[in-house]
Amino acid sequence: MSATTTMQAVVLNAFGEPMTLSNIPRPAAGPGQVLVRILASGVNPLDIKIAAGQAAHARPVLPAVLGIDLAGVVEAVGPGVTAFKIGDEVYGMAGGIGGVQGSLAQFSAVDADLLAIKPSNISMREAAALPLVFITAWEGLVDRAHLSVDKTVLVHGGAGGVGHIAVQIAVAAGARVFATGTAEQKEIIESYGATAIDYVSTTVEEYVEQHTGGEGFDLIYDTVGGATLDASFRAARQYHGHVVSCLGWGTHALAPLSFRAATYSGVFTLLPLLSGKGRAQHGAIMREATGLVEAGKVRVNLDPSTYSINTVAAAHSAIIHGTATGKIVVDIDQ
Repeated sequence: MSATTTMQAVVLNAFGEPMTLSNIPRPAAGPGQVLVRILASGVNPLDIKIAAGQAAHARPVLPAVLGIDLAGVVEAVGPGVTAFKIGDEVYGMAGGIGGVQGSLAQFSAVDADLLAIKPSNISMREAAALPLVFITAWEGLVDRAHLSVDKTVLVHGGAGGVGHIAVQIAVAAGARVFATGTAEQKEIIESYGATAIDYVSTTVEEYVEQHTGGEGFDLIYDTVGGATLDASFRAARQYHGHVVSCLGWGTHALAPLSFRAATYSGVFTLLPLLSGKGRAQHGAIMREATGLVEAGKVRVNLDPSTYSINTVAAAHSAIIHGTATGKIVVDIDQ
């Protein structure tokens, strides 16, 4: 095959084995799709779990090209697509699960419903770091919990990937925002506009009393899971409290939440990609992201390290060993 019919991609052939840089067929834009020339691929912890064979919920199909988030330029437009044209700079959460080709490749044929125009004031690298974390934060705060200006919001893990975006979305909406973290994370959490809560030195009851007069928080977003979700149930406001979690996969006692007459919602950001249903909502959320980023209300914490399509293993290793100081992005060589 010629260079115009193939492309470079990082391929996972077996779970738990190193991925390989390979030449594979270059896709074409089908009906409702755009062909994106990928310039940057966001790396998420889920990618590492998929590669290790520890993410059955993502329904990976081998051989697989991983990479959920992308930013790039529209190379071709398929039949029926009117929202994009050749040359548009786009970004989105577009593949890497359920047998859909991911972003660790030079090109991808992407469902146009999943994409939005990239913010004009940030780089491709920054744009590629945003989709999964922004969509996950928005679905929990806005789509599930109906965020509004009069709410008190608590974000668990306010310095993390989803957490730091959730804080900024809530602040932009005019809510009173609090976020848990360590003492070392206080400065970065407060730089996003939230009041930091040291969860190590402060009990749930203590910070509920201190910040809400014992009433509890209107909206709690758990981005940590496990015991933190249990703590969220105890911190919800009586009658009107709403807890959302993107990691509510364990076994939990609902009694503390029920006794407060509060409610719970789960967030499963992968569902539109896996089911094919609701994909247009992801594109709509990414357009909201573009507006907030261009207005200077949301910024992504990007790890300063640079990685290429040849050093994906090092990018994954940084997440595995906890050495990353922000979102990791792989530059895709063209």
